[in-house]
Amino acid sequence: MNFILFDDERIHAFLPLTHTRPVCEIRCGIMTIHEKWEALLTLPVSYKTLPHLNEKFPLTMAQDNVLINGALFPTREAVDAVLSLKIGECLVYENGLLAVRLRAEDMPAFNIQDTLVNFKPVQLNTPPMMLNHLWDIFSMNDQAIRDDFAQLTRGKSSQPVSSTNQVIGNQLFIEPGAKVECSIINTESGPVYIGRDAEVMEGCIIRGPFALGAHGVLKMGAKIYGATTIGEGCKVGGEVNNSVFLSNSNKAHDGFIGNSVIGEWCNLGADTNNSNLKNNYEPVRLWSESRKSFIKTGLQFCGLIMGDHSKCGINTMFNTGTVVGFSCNIYGAGFPRNFIPSFSWGSANGFMEYQLEKAIDTASRVFARRNIPFNDVERKLFTHIFNVTQDQRNYNG
Repeated sequence: MNFILFDDERIHAFLPLTHTRPVCEIRCGIMTIHEKWEALLTLPVSYKTLPHLNEKFPLTMAQDNVLINGALFPTREAVDAVLSLKIGECLVYENGLLAVRLRAEDMPAFNIQDTLVNFKPVQLNTPPMMLNHLWDIFSMNDQAIRDDFAQLTRGKSSQPVSSTNQVIGNQLFIEPGAKVECSIINTESGPVYIGRDAEVMEGCIIRGPFALGAHGVLKMGAKIYGATTIGEGCKVGGEVNNSVFLSNSNKAHDGFIGNSVIGEWCNLGADTNNSNLKNNYEPVRLWSESRKSFIKTGLQFCGLIMGDHSKCGINTMFNTGTVVGFSCNIYGAGFPRNFIPSFSWGSANGFMEYQLEKAIDTASRVFARRNIPFNDVERKLFTHIFNVTQDQRNYNG
């Protein structure tokens, strides 16, 4: 069996994060959804996604293919149901397609609606764990960390904990090469996972559930409330609550980030803060890039969603429920508006278009700092996103 994670229409609900990735490459918990499936199946899993993402996230076909919805978490029930599918059967829940098994000759004609009509349906008996909205990434992070922790640590032993730390509870797991010194770690409220070659500097205070990815760094004196994930390669300091940093992003200084999702290759200047609660305590509305309107989240706490390659200067303030697009540069005093289109440059006093070649030049410098080549695939992605978001940049509005 060959496994493929496919995107349905919900990929558009996760903009701006899905300008640069399939839904299954979103991190929720310790791992991305793609990593979760590969860890459980112990097999490589490829992608069926939007055309502009194909080069970076390629499709691999075989004679016997199982397509799995890329928003679906691999719970035990879901995995058992997927692996039990026969050729010509599809797994569904409330008329939504979760998985289908088909031959190679049927792959080119694969269509979600036709599959639901023409394939034999197999109903999943329990509600699936799935990402449906942007805010699900941090709202579901608690359970996702717990599930991933159990998967990643099963049958393994943690590295020894240095005596300089104070650890409360027994749910701390440290991967090889990680350094943790002179910190307070409370695992009674949830597990704490420290990834390979990561570092928790002196004076950090951590309350689980919490995950620090491989090569990630918690700066001195950081205060972390669960459920929070700091993805691989990120450097984070200050105060963070119930937030997800996807990977390779920095918030190296003081400031508060709460109920938020920060994409890849972002940088938050010193004393950047976001509000996660409205002064009148009303539920938060969040801008939907695909619907071009604000939508109700039903949440009282909802902070900042920041797309890949976006950056902000020192003392930047973000209001409750702010969405920042791809490759933005924000600075200055005051609260900028709560939707900042991709490739925007400016402040609360006004924005202008961030020129494509300048944005690419900055990104290539950022990649070079981590010895990663900025190749033609990345350039094509930047160009595509610049073009498809052009109509959003109405700076006179």
